[in-house]
Amino acid sequence: MYIRLPLYFHSNVYNITGTKRYFQKCMLDNFHYHLRHNPTYRRMVEYDCKRKGIKKLQHVQKLDQIPPLPTALFKQERLWTLPRYHMAVQASSSGTSGTRSQIGYDWGSLPLAAAMALGLGKHHQLFSKIPTRYLMLGYEPHRGNPAMIVKTQGITSLFAPPARHLYALRWKKGGYTLDLDGLVAGLQQYSKGKLPVRLIGFPSYLYFLLLELKKAGKTYKLPSGSMVLMGGGWKEFSGIKVEIEALFSLCQEVLGLKETQVREFFGAAEHPVFYCTCKNHHFHVPIYGRVIIRDVSTLNPLGYGKIGLLNLLSPLAKSMPLLSVMTDDLAILHPGKSCGCGIESPYFEILGRAGLEEIMTCAATAGKLLSSPRAEST
Repeated sequence: MYIRLPLYFHSNVYNITGTKRYFQKCMLDNFHYHLRHNPTYRRMVEYDCKRKGIKKLQHVQKLDQIPPLPTALFKQERLWTLPRYHMAVQASSSGTSGTRSQIGYDWGSLPLAAAMALGLGKHHQLFSKIPTRYLMLGYEPHRGNPAMIVKTQGITSLFAPPARHLYALRWKKGGYTLDLDGLVAGLQQYSKGKLPVRLIGFPSYLYFLLLELKKAGKTYKLPSGSMVLMGGGWKEFSGIKVEIEALFSLCQEVLGLKETQVREFFGAAEHPVFYCTCKNHHFHVPIYGRVIIRDVSTLNPLGYGKIGLLNLLSPLAKSMPLLSVMTDDLAILHPGKSCGCGIESPYFEILGRAGLEEIMTCAATAGKLLSSPRAEST
């Protein structure tokens, strides 16, 4: 853990240039740790290096040379480097496709994750000492639901001390039921109080809630300091195109919240970094991670302004080889200065999900890695 401390306790959470060498050092240290302690991962890396003409693993010195593991692979295999008793957190991905990634994070990584949340929370002014009422547009926590999104939404409600939680999806008799009436009643009550209100959860849920309230002619004026913190994507309603500006307009019209009071998060269960939008609503890359856009056919790295698969990098976890993960999101990387918000680190734009053909190509590559005979040690 100690080699990573200066990175996770750095004062400037978006100083990508100043932390470049140190980040690479942390990544390579994490890379060789998993090579030593995870035989399956080592076999996969040896196969990939052989295919690329890299004769020795010691010759892997660049971040884009570390083989990106597709998220689909974590749905097929439990690639744990450490045994179960080292896992402080065990969770799964949302599983919208029917299968779920089984993810574990070790105890040694938790202080680093907490430092990351502290740094990003301070920068984006998410912290408040005032007790806050929460409307959770997601699942009520329950041991029967191990999804990572439940845990991350719960952590998000710790940026301000919770006075009360109300959940859109409540656990009853072995399953979840939608309590829309309870949510609306809570919103009505909260709007008349003095404590700030924070709505946390899926943007899709938020959009349809606000749309229904607008149709019913219900509008509210939430107390000063109220916010909307949304994350989790639009997977549940991928067939419906909603412009973010329309969501901002609904927040203003129905809740009385300005655009500056609405923040969006991006993350993945398989990637231990969260991204928060700047004032111009862009996901800048913090010092705790890096982003590579890869060609959907060749997986070669692409430059700025080109569409490809989103490859996320982070040296945080020792529990599993999560250091380079390939998502099925199509994205574009932009230079930070083009945003205009003042943050100079690059930012990425999510365009949608990759098609079945591209996902199958990545999955097939992973399958070859797993099924290949054990290469000779290099």
